[in-house]
Amino acid sequence: MLGGSCKQTATFQCPMRVWIDLTNSPHVLVMRPVIEALRADGHEVRVTARDFAQTLQLLERFGIDHTAIGHHRGEHLLAKGTGLVSRSTALVRWARRDRRRAGGQRFDIALGHGSNDVSVAARLLGIPCSTTFDYEWAAVQHHVNCRLAQAVVVPDAIPPQRLERYGARGKVRGYEGLKEEYYLADLEPDPAVLEQLEIDRARPLVVVRTPPEVSLYHRFENDLFADVLARLRETGASEGVQSVVLPRTAEQRAQLSAVPGFTVPQRAIDAQSLIAYADLVISAGGTMNREAVALGTPVYTTFEGRLGAVDERLIAEGRLRKLGAVGQLDLTKRDPSAAVARVRRDPRKLVALLLSPVLG
Repeated sequence: MLGGSCKQTATFQCPMRVWIDLTNSPHVLVMRPVIEALRADGHEVRVTARDFAQTLQLLERFGIDHTAIGHHRGEHLLAKGTGLVSRSTALVRWARRDRRRAGGQRFDIALGHGSNDVSVAARLLGIPCSTTFDYEWAAVQHHVNCRLAQAVVVPDAIPPQRLERYGARGKVRGYEGLKEEYYLADLEPDPAVLEQLEIDRARPLVVVRTPPEVSLYHRFENDLFADVLARLRETGASEGVQSVVLPRTAEQRAQLSAVPGFTVPQRAIDAQSLIAYADLVISAGGTMNREAVALGTPVYTTFEGRLGAVDERLIAEGRLRKLGAVGQLDLTKRDPSAAVARVRRDPRKLVALLLSPVLG
């Protein structure tokens, strides 16, 4: 029974109480249009968030009301396990208080972008749950969220068979394209970010994303990425190449800020507009690579972990390039006439898949 008072419908006409939990910076971007669409349809959406990376800053920048609960406990497996138990317990307590606030109405569904915390909490509370992600080899994470969730929403590039080992058989809901093509559908690049960072539009601009050092699937040093930084410092001094480096953690930010020749933002910025204006993106992660693809900006990946199906497809299509050596980099201005047409997809398609456990 939705909201404790009405029957489910496939047209979302019945107001629901939806709980969304965000544990990392990219999750804010993915869920922003989902939250907006749900609220526009009259549903009540409550957001909880973990204090990690720029998650809370991005929520503030987008004006999304939220409750901050917990923080990242560290990169080691034991620390992650401790964090899962602690934060899931805190989420259960929060949800029970919220139910009392709502006059006894519990949540109809809980949603997370790979958030194990909300999957565990939802199971303990008897709330249906959907999880979504686009990298299938984060085994520790997926053994939890795929088994506990009622729907696993992923790009159709990922073969469902790859997820069966995690307990996702019969739960997989595939969507076309990239998640970035959905949440960037309404983006029109804002040049204000260039002014904010004092970027000279006449000179080449390179945007760099650091490796996800705190992820269990990427726990080794990335020598190639270090070579990239050295090359960018050289071309900055000799050829006027401008490099904006976007760190993931406070520790990375402190280290990179001490290196001359790089622009290192101290708070969350409009990174998507920055990527759209960039001549080149170099990223050791995944989300920023695919944002560049979605926005038509040339991009190299320096990711040294196991490639996921999404990146495998993008590389095969020539939309993403694997960097083997810094000599491959073209650090000149991009030709505007060579711009690639953007693909924009309707976020409501993701909303329908995420709500499938309660919509039938």
